[in-house]
Amino acid sequence: MKLRNDQEIIDVETNKAVMGVTTPCKGKIAQITVQLKETYPVGAVLGYVEASEADAARFAKQEPPPLQREVAEEIPARADQEVTPARQKKIAARGGDGDGARTGGLPVPAAAKGATFMSPRVRARMAELQLTNADLAGIMGSGAGNRVTIKDLENFLQKIENQTAHEASAIRAGVADAMRRSWTRPLSTIGSSVNLEPVLQDRQSRDPKPGPGLYAVRALALALAETPGAAAKLIGNRVVQSNSIDVGIAVEAEDGIMVPVIRAADKTSLADLTAKYKDLVDLGRQRRISPDMQAGGVATVSNFGTFGMEWGTPIPLPDQTLLLGLGAGKKVPSWDEEKHAFVPRTEAQITLSFDHRSIDGGVAGRLLKRVIELLETPKKL
Repeated sequence: MKLRNDQEIIDVETNKAVMGVTTPCKGKIAQITVQLKETYPVGAVLGYVEASEADAARFAKQEPPPLQREVAEEIPARADQEVTPARQKKIAARGGDGDGARTGGLPVPAAAKGATFMSPRVRARMAELQLTNADLAGIMGSGAGNRVTIKDLENFLQKIENQTAHEASAIRAGVADAMRRSWTRPLSTIGSSVNLEPVLQDRQSRDPKPGPGLYAVRALALALAETPGAAAKLIGNRVVQSNSIDVGIAVEAEDGIMVPVIRAADKTSLADLTAKYKDLVDLGRQRRISPDMQAGGVATVSNFGTFGMEWGTPIPLPDQTLLLGLGAGKKVPSWDEEKHAFVPRTEAQITLSFDHRSIDGGVAGRLLKRVIELLETPKKL
């Protein structure tokens, strides 16, 4: 089989990606020395390409030019390409962080966009500055195969220095870290609508008057008590069941969100919830909610409707499985069977985001349906 220059001839799968290995020059395959679906060490010979004397001479060992040396410094343990006797060129398997088919004597990924491939030197600098991959996502690397070089990183940092910036607060940094950790899980969100008229009527008869978000906390806690499997967490290959229905409430604080937890929320009345929530809001505004007060919840309620938002997909905390979101109430026409006419009613969108490793859509759907039923019959709360 005659080969073109830089023609992909074999796929190599590493623990990170599948990469195509290309030919270094024209010629033909003389021999493939590996078997399909077998594992080989990094550097193993995959086969030989028969090439002309001129092409073989181009791959003789030689001192790389300055630009190549600069990039090579960021790729430790790089082996030079070799020329084998009998005009045959070894096709070596590559491994490591982002290595792939070689072009011009340098490891190049099969495909790369943005800050995908970073050298140990770049990663060390990132660790020094406490940067994450997400912080560098907008950088298009100038190295081989779009690899981000240390020069790219320093240029990026220099641009930041020329912009208005300030240190993130501890709470902002904490929220960012929690959301990054949460997003490592497969998350899903389902939603429906809920009639808020019963809640609005019921709260008029209560003193103090709980807000719709507290009705949602109570409804979620009772629904979880009825279906405790939905409150479980998957840790490794074990399903860890919570011994208490502890539900968090998202409270806006300066430059972030705090989530204090109501212990045994299924056993806490609406009146007690209202009193506790008022205290927590006051503490949150003073940023005096301690870590112990925010630990150990199984789920959280976020009433994003207070900001006028009708719909949202809030993200559960890393140590929680569920997050119930309640949107803003809105007057909508609803058909009344008794009056045979459309009548106005206050309706809100309600969402349930969940860790799909721990529960499936059916469990989540039944849980959300039960929460809606309880909200529409608030006397049960």
